[in-house]
Amino acid sequence: MFTGIIQEIGTIKKIMQDGNNKVVEIEAKTILKNCKKGDSVCLNGICSTVTDIFDNGFSVEYMPETLKLTTARSWQKKDNINLESSLRLHDKLSGHFVAGHVDAVGKIIKIKENDFDISFPPEIAKFIAFKGSIAVDGISLTISKLEEDHFTVSIIPHTLKNTTLGRKKVNDKVNLEVDLISRYLQRLFDARDKETSYEFLKDRGFI
Repeated sequence: MFTGIIQEIGTIKKIMQDGNNKVVEIEAKTILKNCKKGDSVCLNGICSTVTDIFDNGFSVEYMPETLKLTTARSWQKKDNINLESSLRLHDKLSGHFVAGHVDAVGKIIKIKENDFDISFPPEIAKFIAFKGSIAVDGISLTISKLEEDHFTVSIIPHTLKNTTLGRKKVNDKVNLEVDLISRYLQRLFDARDKETSYEFLKDRGFI
């Protein structure tokens, strides 16, 4: 579990193929202080397992499914990556609960000063709400405007400076994770509708 508060910007040092998997080496400093093999770290919103640690960084490995569903498939050497260590019980929750399970890949369609318009696929529309939380490349953000196929997030200067958003351009793709609470609420509503349907009651002998 993570908070969406980025601790540092890492840099990709090397990308290697291991069969169908991709091994990525990341140069980092801050999150290495309490990091060991097997720990979970968040890379651009992707929950990743540390497979090796070296003097100035660490490595992670991604399977084909992760590569298919996230922007990790297009990462290149020297790319900058948002990094966050996993949440500990005594840590402050300054952002919101982020699982590191990417729901979709969005695209930056407009940048105007500190406002970023980001498109999203229709399958996650029901989880996105005006003034709700969303993780964009692992960054905990609040939706300031919502349209049918895109939302707007307003980024303060501190976030622009200390995350990769300050280096993004129009048409760049980003990992999106919807708010966990909205996902579970939707499941509760879906279950309620199903349990009160005529077909559900008839199949179980209530009608």
